Amino acid sequence: MRQETRFKFNESMTQLAKLNGVSKVSEKFNVAPTIQQKLEDKIQLSSAFLQKINIFLVQEQSGSAVGLGISRPIASRTNTDTTDRQAKDPTSMDERFYMCRKTDFDTAIKYQKLDQWAKFKDFYARFSGQIQKRQGLDRIMIGFNGTSIATTTDIIANPKLQDVNKGWLQKMREENSERVMSSGKVVGKITVGATGDYHNVDALVMDLTNEMIDEVHQDNPDLVVLCNRKTLADKYFPIVNKEQENSEKLAADIIISQKRMGNLPVYAVPFFPEDAILVTTFDNLSIYVQEGARRRTVIDNPKRDQIENYESSNEDYYIEDLGLAAMAEKIEVV
Repeated sequence: MRQETRFKFNESMTQLAKLNGVSKVSEKFNVAPTIQQKLEDKIQLSSAFLQKINIFLVQEQSGSAVGLGISRPIASRTNTDTTDRQAKDPTSMDERFYMCRKTDFDTAIKYQKLDQWAKFKDFYARFSGQIQKRQGLDRIMIGFNGTSIATTTDIIANPKLQDVNKGWLQKMREENSERVMSSGKVVGKITVGATGDYHNVDALVMDLTNEMIDEVHQDNPDLVVLCNRKTLADKYFPIVNKEQENSEKLAADIIISQKRMGNLPVYAVPFFPEDAILVTTFDNLSIYVQEGARRRTVIDNPKRDQIENYESSNEDYYIEDLGLAAMAEKIEVV
């Protein structure tokens, strides 16, 4: 590490220690609550998808859900000559609980890269921004691929972080199985195509919405379809992959710019499984993070010519209203 880089790095670490009320960051410390909140805000802002969902800081490692969604109507009338008006709690309160599990976010940045960043005034912002962006992406990957919680994870066997924590789709399978479709005429798969269970993916989405989403939510204007980029491409590729007159081309451009599936807005989100579709609202998906449980250590490791950042956070992936979510998986195009 160059002398200029060393000076800027040491200065940044001194400031980090001061902000968290510790003498040095090379020993494990709890991130101060105000700093943790700012960090969570930055992680959320690092991803367009994370900005659309909830990230809640909660005091307890386990407890009742804190989602603020309104799950039922509140309009009513009461004859007050004979009956008192009764206030109703419209939020979804069931007997499910969140449980925040420890997740490690450990990163290493080589001296060479730090030397390249040293010439910029925002040296520390680049250093921390790299870590925050990766943490955000990992949260999305776990949310859509996590199926188990291993004592020691294996990135080789589980390249999509399947064993780090249980994500939203796994929560659907375990807590909301009656709203998960995984079989059609043939057990273990749903076929889409001319000879399949559904002629197209739009029909599948409409069926999910009409049959599995609670009736009170079926007309919710915030309902969306979440899917893999390839699923979206399969729907729209035939529209653009042909010779077209100018008028037809304009119509195709309009259709593509207003992407919809089953008459609902559709979003291709990072790391979503190719054979699945989720119908819900963005604010029905939450990540619960335990306040005061983020721990961090920053170590200079000359043996590896790198700075090592060790962080851990207690987190849970939570679906606020199970009646507002429906999923199809094991989809095959025929």
